[in-house]
Amino acid sequence: QVQLVESGGGVVQAGGSLRLSCTASGIIFSPNTMGWYRQAPGEVRTLVAEVSSGSSPNYADSVKARFTCTRDKDTLYLQMNMLKAEDTAVYYCSYIGGAYRSLAVWGQGSLVAVFS
Repeated sequence: QVQLVESGGGVVQAGGSLRLSCTASGIIFSPNTMGWYRQAPGEVRTLVAEVSSGSSPNYADSVKARFTCTRDKDTLYLQMNMLKAEDTAVYYCSYIGGAYRSLAVWGQGSLVAVFS
């Protein structure tokens, strides 16, 4: 089974930066898509950024120009700059792969708390 392990969450002042990391291990299918989602209290889980193997990342409009998602093989990063209070959420790494993209795996979640 694919496993995702995240690191890098924390508390940061508005305007600051954090970098999240996510490493996939186990049986990794190709092609696949890895990405970051976030969920704030009272809200649905929404896409932040994603990148398929061999492709460029896609970003939610709310984080464009501030967040950068990069992928080094099976490790995914999210560099978050100019953080805002509204970025506060639990961030989840995701993996989608396998036959007909049937396998979806989530990381354990990383709390990002931005205060002003």
